[in-house]
Amino acid sequence: MSPKYSNGIGFLFCLVLLVVIFGMASAQLSSETFYATTCGSALSTIKSAVNSAVSKERRMGASLLRLHFHDCFVNGCDASILLDDTSSFTGEKTARPNSNSVRGFEVIDTIKSQLESSCPGVVSCADIVAVAARDSVVALGGSRWSVNLGRRDSTTASLTTANSDIPGPALDLSALITAFSNKGFTANEMVALSGSHTIGQARCTTFRTRIYNETNIDSTFATSTRSKCPSTGGDNNLSPLDVTSPNAFDNAYFKNLVSKKGLLHSDQQLFSGGSTDSQVNAYSTNLQTFKTDFANAMMKMGKLSPLTGSNGQIRTNCRKTN
Repeated sequence: MSPKYSNGIGFLFCLVLLVVIFGMASAQLSSETFYATTCGSALSTIKSAVNSAVSKERRMGASLLRLHFHDCFVNGCDASILLDDTSSFTGEKTARPNSNSVRGFEVIDTIKSQLESSCPGVVSCADIVAVAARDSVVALGGSRWSVNLGRRDSTTASLTTANSDIPGPALDLSALITAFSNKGFTANEMVALSGSHTIGQARCTTFRTRIYNETNIDSTFATSTRSKCPSTGGDNNLSPLDVTSPNAFDNAYFKNLVSKKGLLHSDQQLFSGGSTDSQVNAYSTNLQTFKTDFANAMMKMGKLSPLTGSNGQIRTNCRKTN
């Protein structure tokens, strides 16, 4: 082999190696300082808008947290859930877990509009959703966690995956463990993330069967909840997931489970004689342990299959592709 040819092979090998190394690096999210030089006001803008929205309606904090969860569980944290349907495209908003249920889109729109004015084409919708979820929890009394940044936005969405991968309110414990395991979470992390139900509300249609037909439920709680959810009709009537303190990010949700006052079937499954009972007991008696575990699990969730580097795009309008 001639030296010239040999050098060419060497150069090609180095080039391939650089591509591999860069590809690995670009697949990782960066620290919370990601926008420090390109849009220094990004985090303060998001926090201000979230605090404003939550002060007007406490439930919005839970809605923004849920928006992030329902985004990440469908092909990763890529803002696919924000895409509106078009004549040639069906997004995730009409999926069973999302239809007439997921909300907070207008808050994300407001934040995006503000950031497009101050630093156009820089901050992704996916990062906005992730930071807004964290700031919502903090606004309602929960722990702050560091949100890794650098996500880019998808150009597609999946109605099918939204219908199949987002855990539903009728799941038994084994199915819940499987659904979260499929996304890389342990059973303990699943219990911690379920603690997000210490805030927010649910529609009658999601808990009617439990309050009328199940036996592992406090009778007084069942009776009072039936007044908000008739056996027929009133599907969209709301009831708090945590009847004790629905607007405070605390551990009352777990205390309620121990007292058989879980609103959803899937909630009470976490404390029903199964493998997660001890974890629920621990969180019901130690608020700080729950807050710490929840924050760590949320950091992990925010890293689910992000689009980074040159993948995806930075949408100008979160509801549609560029």
